[in-house]
Amino acid sequence: MQLDLARVSGYGGDRKFVLSARANLNLPSTEKRLHLLLESNPDQNITGEPIQTQNSPLTNQVSAPQSYGIAVRYEKIKAELQALHLSADAGLKFQGIRINPFARARGSYSVSLDQWRMKAAESVYWFDTIGAGETTQLDLEHFLSEPVLFRATSNATWLNDKQNFDLRQDLSIYHTVNDRTALLYQASAIGVTNPESQVTDYVVSILYRYRLHRDWMFFELSPQLHFPKINNYRSSPSLSMRLEMLFDGSK
Repeated sequence: MQLDLARVSGYGGDRKFVLSARANLNLPSTEKRLHLLLESNPDQNITGEPIQTQNSPLTNQVSAPQSYGIAVRYEKIKAELQALHLSADAGLKFQGIRINPFARARGSYSVSLDQWRMKAAESVYWFDTIGAGETTQLDLEHFLSEPVLFRATSNATWLNDKQNFDLRQDLSIYHTVNDRTALLYQASAIGVTNPESQVTDYVVSILYRYRLHRDWMFFELSPQLHFPKINNYRSSPSLSMRLEMLFDGSK
């Protein structure tokens, strides 16, 4: 189970602490291939991956999730180096008295290329709020030294309702300082293809991650500098804070 409490101040941010949650339960007698998923705002987690920091409207109180989802996931991982990973979800989203079905499927494959590692992932999904869509992601990784990893991530998301590709390119350096502290340095370019191909935002950021308690409580602090097209690419600072709690019943 993962619980997150996040807040973003400055450009694109808010004065609200945003609460999100996700639980993944292995169903008995299924060799860990069938799972029961419980999560908040499933249509904001289109690929079904662990929770990321999210922005939300302006307020001064803790924001509860707007919807909840329950799904059954089939998952298969190839034993050799866990190179091939396939999963499919079918579930229901609850928002007030409304109940809507949703579906997700994801496949990823990783391979070593000399001193590099490549991982390709494809996700397809359908939600009532955003319609059908797909996300393609390609990661290239290389260890610069034992505690320092370089990763280049290319991401493209197509939403049928918008008839548009959302594009993102990240260049990241992950630095494991010690067993409690890690740093992420990242430069990103974000763009769209409709009504015309253009870069909508450039971002440079640093993320500081600290293990507060044992292996289940973490704190993240991330100063960011945005250069959005809406502001004629003038610099717009922001600050993100996040408290993450992980509970693993298998330990």
